[in-house]
Amino acid sequence: MKKFINNLLPVLLALSVIVGGCNQPKQNSDKATVSSVEQLEWSKNSSIYEINVRQYSEEGTFEAVRKDLPRIREMGVRILWLMPIHPIGEKNRKGPLGSYYSVQDYKDVNPNFGTKADFARFVDEAHQLGFKVIIDWVANHTAWDNPWTENPEWYELNEEGNFMPPRGTDWSDVIQLDYENEEMRAAMTDALEYWVREFDIDGYRCDVAGMVPTDFWKEAIDSLNTIKPVFMLAEDGEPELVKEAFHMNYAWQYAHTIREIAAGHQTFQDLDSLMQASEANFPSSSYRMYFTSNHDENSWNGTDPQMYGDNFENFAVLSATIDGMPLIYNGQESGLDKQLEFFEKDPIEWKEYKYQDFYTTLVGLKRDTPALWNGDFGGDLEFIRVPEGSEGVLAYKRQKNESEVVVVLNFSSDRKSVPLSEVGVDESYTTYNSTSLMVTSQEISFGPNQWVIFVK
Repeated sequence: MKKFINNLLPVLLALSVIVGGCNQPKQNSDKATVSSVEQLEWSKNSSIYEINVRQYSEEGTFEAVRKDLPRIREMGVRILWLMPIHPIGEKNRKGPLGSYYSVQDYKDVNPNFGTKADFARFVDEAHQLGFKVIIDWVANHTAWDNPWTENPEWYELNEEGNFMPPRGTDWSDVIQLDYENEEMRAAMTDALEYWVREFDIDGYRCDVAGMVPTDFWKEAIDSLNTIKPVFMLAEDGEPELVKEAFHMNYAWQYAHTIREIAAGHQTFQDLDSLMQASEANFPSSSYRMYFTSNHDENSWNGTDPQMYGDNFENFAVLSATIDGMPLIYNGQESGLDKQLEFFEKDPIEWKEYKYQDFYTTLVGLKRDTPALWNGDFGGDLEFIRVPEGSEGVLAYKRQKNESEVVVVLNFSSDRKSVPLSEVGVDESYTTYNSTSLMVTSQEISFGPNQWVIFVK
């Protein structure tokens, strides 16, 4: 999390004007900035790529993804996150193939994806190419037909003494585990250790991690670290888990905010407030995962064009440079323009990889520019005021020692011109920009929905 300086520029988006200078008082406390989690050195400049094995290809197998690893490597991402690889429960299944998050067996692989030998081959080749591999883990609940149900005391039961879905959800295909039961906790830790020890994976993305007691995560992660240092991502948007156990969690509220901004329901002043609250509440050393899409956003909320319209590239640039670690969801580099079905086969249409070079640029800047690194490794964030007449233009910079990045985004539907002197750059900066944007020694000339990144 980065220090946020309150010089928010005037921004116009969807005909809404906001004025800069939101000088809200800082709410930082020493407690808020402390984490007991030590970041792994290799993660400091990493980006993450999410793989939906079922929908990745017509085959929907580990082997099909493995064959595509060299192309993914060309984008420069470091972490591969595979959605759940386990067999899916059949009892009370949703749809013909079921939810990935209804786990039938924690120590097996989905036969539709291949064999354990196929998965081992995938991990080995990924490591040879320089990737780290994390897999999705569902610790809060299991499928109705998981063998663990032979121990009903491992589950929370309803008043009639029967298995039940997690309270307050419509997750009818899964049943709630009971973390008061020590035998179950030991079995869960053993299953987590299995994939690290036997397949040499590098960590986990943990589903609804905030629904599982923090003390379990601390104990389990300590056990995993005795095998090898693991990288842990929590599907959770609150500070507790990254203070106590996890390296990174979701910037969920950021994702919701930018979607609302794109729809014209919120403004960048709301983003200003959110970033201030994040700085106050999250440890500066922890990572937040920033994204425009993932499996949930795509399947349930819309495609990139539906959520962001003509400003999709601008929001992707923002998400890759404002803070934290950026995520790419498989298919985004090919202009994924359909909502992938969640409970049935619906493969990605890969087309012509229209955004492959775009994401390669963003990931490369993250990797090679210390100002954009993750957590305390990276630079502070400062919004820059732009001159009158530049409504709709958002500018900010991040700086770490001698490394500096300035980002300027035109979210409006009009052409804009911004003098370089107003954003504090000159001809000594290296320029990365969207197609047909003009940058001279004097000014930036923007078409609608265009972006430029200056690097020094």
